Order: sequence, then structure tokens, then C-alpha cells
Amino acid sequence: MKILAVSDEENNILWSERIKDIANNVDLIISCGDLRKDYLDFLVSMLNVPLLYVFGNHDDYEPEGGICIDGKIYVHEGIKIFGLGGCMRYRPGKNMYTENEMILRYFRAWPKLMINGIDLFITHAPAKNYGDLDNVAHKGFNVFNRIMNKYKPEYMLHGHVHKSYGRIKNEYIHESGTKIINVCDYRIIDIYTCKGER
Repeated sequence: MKILAVSDEENNILWSERIKDIANNVDLIISCGDLRKDYLDFLVSMLNVPLLYVFGNHDDYEPEGGICIDGKIYVHEGIKIFGLGGCMRYRPGKNMYTENEMILRYFRAWPKLMINGIDLFITHAPAKNYGDLDNVAHKGFNVFNRIMNKYKPEYMLHGHVHKSYGRIKNEYIHESGTKIINVCDYRIIDIYTCKGER
């Protein structure tokens, strides 16, 4: 299964007819947050595939036809996808959480996670020490490391840390074996490539 993963920064190539050449064979669009509604609506209308999304810290809308997976497990073609949006709280506002608040969000989903497990973990913010920054706004959540260690998803996809912030490593292999990818702008990912075809 191929995924077009997007986050934070609009790409002019995708925001055009050329998207059909670049992403014509994707099965799913996943947004890791902080993209305008009209941009996401355009991607869906051009590719005619489902859109799953979590909220970024600047989001205050729901894309038309999109499926919010924030705090939920969604199964697509047998692939179990779990989402936790938002970032570390750095000011008052929506979709920002302390570490303890994010732990509570995880615990609310814990019964379903224990039964189902997860293959893809979708977030807006990074995990602590895996692509995060030192400032409060871009610190990663340690609970994301706990989730990966417990459920060992094939991938964790996130955004929030923009390429324009400097020389940023965009991929990590977590100690659990999960492949972590910062998808800011966009990435096309074949989810079978990391642990073998299902």
C-alpha cells in the first residue's frame, strides 16, 4: 500500500495538475497536520483516495471528506492506523498538550490498542529525542516512545518540525524497530518496505 503523507508546508508541485504524475498510484493520503483545508481538499479531489488526518497545533477545521483519526484506530486494507495529533503546550490554545495530557489521551485509546495493536502511528509532533528540537514548542513527547516500544508499529509519521528550521534529520530507526519519518512538505511511502510484505 502506498501513502501520500503530507504536513505543515504546501508544495506547489502537489498543488497543481502534476500531482497526478507524482502520486497517481497512492492508496491513501495521510495528513500529519497544519495544512490548509483547501489544500487537503484539492489533494483528495485530484487523487480520489481516502484522507486520514490528525490535528496540528494551528488547525481549526475539518477537511471535507477527511477521516479524523486523532485518538482513534482506523483500519484501511487491513492496516491498523493510530493517530495522536497536537504538540507540546507552549501557550494557551487548541491542540496543545502537556506530557501528562498526552499520556491521558493515549490511555483513553489503550483498551483498543491492546486488542488490535497498530501498524502505523500518525502524530503531529515528534517523539522525544527523535527529530525534536530544544525549544518548548518543538519538543517531542516521551509517551510516543512508550507507544512504539509497546506496539512496535512499522512506521511513525509526524510533521511539526519544518525543513526550514535548519539541518534536520528526517528519518530515524527507533529502538523498537519503528521507522520514524518527518513528512513535512510531502513523502510517498510504501509501507511494505520496512518489515517485508504482509
